[in-house]
Amino acid sequence: MELLPLVCLCLLSCSGETSAAGDGVRVVVKEDDDAVLPCSLSTKEDITRKAFDWRKDERRQEVYFYNSGTHSINSNTGQDEQFKGRVSHFQDQLKNSNASIKITKTKMADSGNYSCIFPNLQPRQTFNIELVVGQVLRDRTGENIPGAAPRPFIATLDQTNDWSLLQCEAHGDPLPTVEWKDSDNNTLHAEKPQISERGGRSYITVKTTVTKTDNYSCVATQEKFSHRIAAVTFVHLTGAASKPSVTTVKSDDGTVLQCVVRGASPKPKVEWQDSSGNILPVKDLKVTERGDSYDIVLQAALTKTDTFRCVVTQEEIGHKIYAEIYLTINGSSAGVITGFVVLSLLLVVVAVPAVLHLKHRIKKNRKKDPGSTPNTNDGTPDDELSATMIKK
Repeated sequence: MELLPLVCLCLLSCSGETSAAGDGVRVVVKEDDDAVLPCSLSTKEDITRKAFDWRKDERRQEVYFYNSGTHSINSNTGQDEQFKGRVSHFQDQLKNSNASIKITKTKMADSGNYSCIFPNLQPRQTFNIELVVGQVLRDRTGENIPGAAPRPFIATLDQTNDWSLLQCEAHGDPLPTVEWKDSDNNTLHAEKPQISERGGRSYITVKTTVTKTDNYSCVATQEKFSHRIAAVTFVHLTGAASKPSVTTVKSDDGTVLQCVVRGASPKPKVEWQDSSGNILPVKDLKVTERGDSYDIVLQAALTKTDTFRCVVTQEEIGHKIYAEIYLTINGSSAGVITGFVVLSLLLVVVAVPAVLHLKHRIKKNRKKDPGSTPNTNDGTPDDELSATMIKK
């Protein structure tokens, strides 16, 4: 119950909303307001001498770390630049197992999924919180305003070490305007928006190409409601694995799948998968380290007709990319066809000279005695033997 006043205070001072979101909590605040991300153990024990660690998204950005009185503000813990000087905990609430933090002057790039981790507890405990920097829209009855745009959907369409093609899709009534922004709130150049209709609903899609590692926000705005909401993605370009090269090569055991990854950093995990997502056994793996980057060649046996996918994953930077290839295989029938062709060639090599030799003998004998029937040495007429050989 002692945590309740703190949460209520957050809801009032942050002009935001805290609600259940699956197994975690969703916190929604306006841009430039402060946000409190709640985290507390159910045991209500004193955690002053314990450790808790706050991290963000798959990239695992270091947001705030506390350990027995030492925290991100007075220690070098590798706190991400995005959060330096803007995050604090509630010292007087530690005795109540409260590990909540406050992020001041929130911006669109702060939106995302956060984890509050107690690494030294047995078992280790983790709490998940989603922060949405935007605006909670309610009408006078407390219901959501119909037509208000939900958070946009972001996808990475393609990526190399030098650039990434991002796509943002949003909908609402009226259709929102969409723009891309970097972590400094600069508006990025984007392709012409595309409008489409699906299931009786209008969608707006905007693409942009980025050329540096950063957090990027897709912002959807509906002026009618004074409504603005965003989704954020992190793009890591330097060293991020580009789309792998996939092909087949011949080996002593037959045809194998080959996937080649060049210049990836940090070192990625590379796997061959079939269309069902099953991981194929490794036939050969070669890893070449070049300074801080890695070249990887992975081979797997081709055993069936299927679509195969080479998946490259770099968990440290939250990056995953893949390439696909469709291949057919004839199994044992390929060997039968090959054997048949070889056997046919042997028959041609043996039979053709024999037939030509018999025809020559027939013509020679007929010139000597036109009225006789030439015979072979075994008493069989040459014409009959020749016909038999040709028939065979």
